Amino acid sequence: MGSEQIPQPPSTAATPHRPAARETSAAGTAHRWLLDRIGTLWALLTDRPVSLYAASVLRIGYGLLYLVFLLREFPHRDEIWGPGSPWTPALAQQLFDQTGWNSILILSDSRAYFELCYVMAVVTSALFMLGWRTRAMSVLFAVVVASFHARSIFMTDGGDNLILLMALYLVLTACGRRWSLDARRNRLKAARAGDTPEPVRSLFAQQLHDARTTLITVVHNCGITVIAAQVCFLYGSAGLYKIQGPTWGGGTALHYALNLELFQPWPALSHLMDEYPMVIAIASYVTVLLQVAFPFVLFGRLKYPVLTVLLGMHIGIAVLLGLPLFSGAMIVADAVFLPDRFYAFLPRLWRRAARRAGVWQPGPGRAAAASASVPAQGRPGEAGSTHRATSAGQRDTSLATGRASDPAAP
Repeated sequence: MGSEQIPQPPSTAATPHRPAARETSAAGTAHRWLLDRIGTLWALLTDRPVSLYAASVLRIGYGLLYLVFLLREFPHRDEIWGPGSPWTPALAQQLFDQTGWNSILILSDSRAYFELCYVMAVVTSALFMLGWRTRAMSVLFAVVVASFHARSIFMTDGGDNLILLMALYLVLTACGRRWSLDARRNRLKAARAGDTPEPVRSLFAQQLHDARTTLITVVHNCGITVIAAQVCFLYGSAGLYKIQGPTWGGGTALHYALNLELFQPWPALSHLMDEYPMVIAIASYVTVLLQVAFPFVLFGRLKYPVLTVLLGMHIGIAVLLGLPLFSGAMIVADAVFLPDRFYAFLPRLWRRAARRAGVWQPGPGRAAAASASVPAQGRPGEAGSTHRATSAGQRDTSLATGRASDPAAP
């Protein structure tokens, strides 16, 4: 009885399942790789604001462009946006009912109200360009651009379309951290504070401060990403649209553009350029090639010669076709793809050239500042900003916009 043995099934423990083990290992590796990529993107999104210098260049560029635009159209302001415009407020309201747009200019038919709005628009553009109370001025600037654009949408040359988009996107960015009156005021405040320790915050206040800092950083980085994506979409769609027609494929599109009376600010210059058909054809092909390839060259150093050629192309459009507002808006938009180390090098290059010319001498204490690298992007005197700047500087991550050499939290 007790000697009977129950038959056991053959053991499977000694039989290795190598394919299953390899699949498990490959799945684990892919899982870890995915988690690493997600962690890297999350750190890039939340740890530090990217492209602060580029955002400041966009603020200065678009503020200056719109200021010049308003001053240039000052003698014609009534015919374009005012009560004397052929596009009357009633027609504008009918269009708003269909599109959902609105404008502060149609709130009253009074000429005094319009003149006040125009003066306020000029002042807002100037203050936004200078970076005075930038967060509030960015909102006011977006309201100004949207209102003037919507009031007479058919009266301008289309260059303000891109300015409108960028004005809305810049509201999301911390575009006053560099090269602004706000940045100067913060530096002076930090210099006056010296080594005075900050007051100790409660736990709740510290958590609230950290959450606000992270939120500002995330919103800024998302805004910069949207700006870069918008520019890529503009170039890519323009290039794909061009290759659909026979004129760009045949190299004759610029020939027809140069012979349109509407786009001949200097007819003699247009006719002179049109006398070189080979140059016209090459310029047509290069334009299409660069626009189609633009979104794909942003991940390497090839973007620098591409941006240089695009700069020349936009200057040519401004001079030959008489579209300075559009060309200026595109040139400023391209600035978002230059890294912050490029903009940080420009002041040192200027000071070096000025010293060689003998027109500038460094004051006491400026020599060390001139040799410094990109400054930390934390608020002056912010607790832990130095530590975050050091730790963030050790990471070599950047967005596809080719920027982000400035480490720190906002």
